[in-house]
Amino acid sequence: MENYRTPLRRARGLGSAKHGVGHWISERVTSVALVPLVLWAVFGVITLAGTDYYGAVAWIANPVNAVLMVLLTAVSFLHMHAGMRVIVEDYIHKSLSKLALLLLNLFVCALVGSLAVFSILKVALGGA
Repeated sequence: MENYRTPLRRARGLGSAKHGVGHWISERVTSVALVPLVLWAVFGVITLAGTDYYGAVAWIANPVNAVLMVLLTAVSFLHMHAGMRVIVEDYIHKSLSKLALLLLNLFVCALVGSLAVFSILKVALGGA
């Protein structure tokens, strides 16, 4: 029997994956959140350009700067994780390779992001 369904008709029958919109929204929210955080970080780098180590430690010990730095780090790693997830899902077609890379992406982003936040908090709380 011949299949007389058009490609559009076949695609409509597949339905949605039910998670794409959530990923799309999270990528946009993290992008928007990064704009003021990166502007603040650039201002901070310019401010710290003329100081020494102790000036930088005092700057990060300020609670507002410490919180904003932790937010910048966390949102950056969330955004990176989402972007890399999309790249792996779109361009890796073998199931086992895709699963391995998605898990590697998750673990690397979580580990390095956690270490970065820990380091910021250690300096901010006077443990450096």
